Order: sequence, then structure tokens, then C-alpha cells
Amino acid sequence: MLKIAIQKSGRLHDQSLQLLKECGIELNNGNRQLKATASDFPIEAYFLRDDDIPQYVFDKVADVGIVGENVLFEKGKEIEIVSRLGFGRCRLSIAVPGAMNYTGVGDLNGLKIATTYSNLLQNFLDKKKINAEIHEISGSVEIAPGIGLAHAICDLVSSGSTLFTNGLKEVEVVLKSEAVLAANKNLSGEERKILDNLLLRINAVKAAKNYKYIMMNAPDHQLKNICALLPGMKSPTIVPLAESGWSSIQSVVNENDFWGVIEKLKIFEAEGILVVPIEKMIS
Repeated sequence: MLKIAIQKSGRLHDQSLQLLKECGIELNNGNRQLKATASDFPIEAYFLRDDDIPQYVFDKVADVGIVGENVLFEKGKEIEIVSRLGFGRCRLSIAVPGAMNYTGVGDLNGLKIATTYSNLLQNFLDKKKINAEIHEISGSVEIAPGIGLAHAICDLVSSGSTLFTNGLKEVEVVLKSEAVLAANKNLSGEERKILDNLLLRINAVKAAKNYKYIMMNAPDHQLKNICALLPGMKSPTIVPLAESGWSSIQSVVNENDFWGVIEKLKIFEAEGILVVPIEKMIS
């Protein structure tokens, strides 16, 4: 049995459960239980405060945990990042009042900065050789300049709307963060085997989100050009059609390249192009 720590509420909770669901792992946490066991995979989930997850994994109360890099690096626990999960993206940034004439990081010298992430902020200031006072608070950091508690703040930013509402502007990025799967470094052989199976499923889900399955018909004299454009996993699947001189082609295409590929396929006389989302992709 592999024990996994998941945020009990907040921005990563729902996305963590959704990822596990897409991996075929159902956890029933309908009554906000602190513990739940999957019926279809050897995994048990603990629902914890996000700040506690690195400590629980380090102490091996939980074997692995889903947590933001911002929390993981702030706590500084010696645990291993085994997968970046691609959701919960945000940045830890320094923000100052909008009216401040900010010209560079040197303007932070002598200021009082309010934050929940004192260790990450101190590391940033040390690297930049900035002498500023850190005022550590929990919750509602963005109001600190408005009530005279600090001159600036260091807090998580997603869209920036909260900063704008409080008359602040983002001036320095301390850390770019996303959700990661972190593991204790001393897993047993059986626990590592279960983790490897979990990572296989996670990687399949992640890979599928970056690709589309594409099918089309094309004249045989264009097959060489189209195959060069669509390498697929190894090579495209080609099936001759009943109509002489034509074939059906099936492949996968990276979503980032999708529209450029479609335009070139039309030049190569492809027609009847169908594009289908991929649920899982295992290489």
C-alpha cells in the first residue's frame, strides 16, 4: 500500500483528485474524511494542510505527496520530486504599491516586506544582495501595505487580479511554481514498485494532453511528404483505400504544432481530416 498526502482543501485539492481519477484511481472523500482508500489501486490518501505535507512525507507518515513547489521549497525538507504535474501553476512574486516609482531590485533596500514565505524571500534577497526587513504573517498578505504593516509584499500570484484590487503591482518574480509529486527517499521495494505504476499512469495522462490523434485520406504520391510531416510515435499507420491511388493515414500530432501541421497537410492534398482527443498515451 502506498500512502499519498493530498491537500485537504484549496486550489490543489480538486485538481489532485481529478488527476488520480484520470489515472483510474477513485478516492471517495465525499464527507471530507481525513483518510480514504482506493478500491482499484493499492493507495491510501491522507488529506492534510498543504503546509504539513512536506513534513509528513519527510517523516514517512505519507510515502508521497502532491504539493506546490512553493510550499516544498519553503519548508526545505529533503524529499524527492518524482514528477511535475503541470497544474497549479503560479509564481511567488514581490509586489509594491502602484504609485511607487520602482526602477529595479535595488529599490527594495531598507523596505519592510510582508510574506508567508520568509525562507524563499530571504534566499532571493541574499542572492540579490538586498538588505530588507521581512515581516512574516499568515493570510491576507496583500493588505499589508494598505494598513501600514509593510512597504511591499511577497505572495503567490496567478492572474494578478488580487494585486490590482489592492493597488499593488508585481515587480520581481522570486519563484515559478507548479504542483509536483514528491516522495520520501527511503521507500521500500514494494512501495517503489507501486509508485512506478502510479507514475506510468500519470505520465500517460500528461502525454495525452499534449497530443491529438489525427486521421485523413491522401493520394499515394503525397505519402512520403505527409509521413515526413507526421512521424507519430514511430511512424504513421497507412491503410490503402478501396479507391486506387489513395490511402488512409493515422498519426499523432503535438498540440503546439497542430495548426501549422494542418495547413501543410492541406498543401499535400490531404482531405477528410479528423482530429480526436487522446485520453491516455503510453509510449
